[in-house]
Amino acid sequence: MSDRTTRLRCGLTWTNRRTITALITSALLLAVMSADAQVSPSAPPPVAIEVRSEPITAFDVRDPSRRQFGLLEFRGGLVLRSSYEHFGGISAIRVASDGAHFIALSDKGWWFRGRIVYEGTRPSGIADAEMAPILGADGRPLAARGWYDTESIAEDGGTLYVSIERVHQIVRFNYGKEGLLARGRPIALPPGLRSLPPNRGIEALVFVPKGLPLAGTLIAISERGLDKAGNTSGFLIGGASPGNFAVRRSSNFDITDAALLPGGDVLLLERRFSWSSGLAVRMRRVALGEIKPGAVVDGPVLFDVDLGYEIDNMEGLSVHRSAGGETVLTLISDDNFSAVQRTLLLQFTLVEP
Repeated sequence: MSDRTTRLRCGLTWTNRRTITALITSALLLAVMSADAQVSPSAPPPVAIEVRSEPITAFDVRDPSRRQFGLLEFRGGLVLRSSYEHFGGISAIRVASDGAHFIALSDKGWWFRGRIVYEGTRPSGIADAEMAPILGADGRPLAARGWYDTESIAEDGGTLYVSIERVHQIVRFNYGKEGLLARGRPIALPPGLRSLPPNRGIEALVFVPKGLPLAGTLIAISERGLDKAGNTSGFLIGGASPGNFAVRRSSNFDITDAALLPGGDVLLLERRFSWSSGLAVRMRRVALGEIKPGAVVDGPVLFDVDLGYEIDNMEGLSVHRSAGGETVLTLISDDNFSAVQRTLLLQFTLVEP
């Protein structure tokens, strides 16, 4: 075989290899694009919905003139309704610093966001409302894999953390960049969290920002995961001092949410229900500096009401500062998709003692 023939065959072989490599690369790209195309139909874009609002002008149904309840002063409220099939079951809310825009979620694995409209300081309606399924890391709705009972939200800038009670998971979303299409990725969790009782898992999340004790820590508190002393289990995830703590349980109240006050204390929203005594809602204030590994924390009750007031199954709590510097609390209820319950949005001003 001549040198010329050998060089020609070698050249053809190299050309064929490059061609084969290019074809394989193209095939792989097409496969990835095809997989993405198959995922996309499971992740529909956000849907604009109409939310009708009925005002609540008095919190005490027996004395409409009364405005202060414990250390909370009633600002106003709304009964929210929508014909959209996925509306309801709202279990958490975070209101932005402007007091208007909010992100909320349902326990069926759906985002709900919009804007609170005001007449003066009183909420008067919801505008720009949207809903979308909460997505997992694979781009499919979390609920499609059985990951629902989404119960709480914590914010760290543009990052959102969401707890999923049914499977004892916490997932992180780049909401600031990706909005309602953000994909949730599970975070590392302490072993004790994964062993909480069924349907008694994480119900409250708070992220502690810089400049406060426990900065950089995600505080996670269970609904009714009790320790050996009968207190409610809590977890400090990340930060400088991770570990477990407990919230002293009293009067059979379960924790449904928590929020951080501007000065650093933690507000706990709690609920009690029994067929004999009915429904009750209360709020406690816990000093952030007392929360540490091994601690059992407690705090004064700010608010304690029953069905003589305009309440329902209050599960969501958020805190923001008004333009006038007041500390405003927003509460929202989970109607359990029941015809006999309501989705209530209530706002109060915290009256400092």
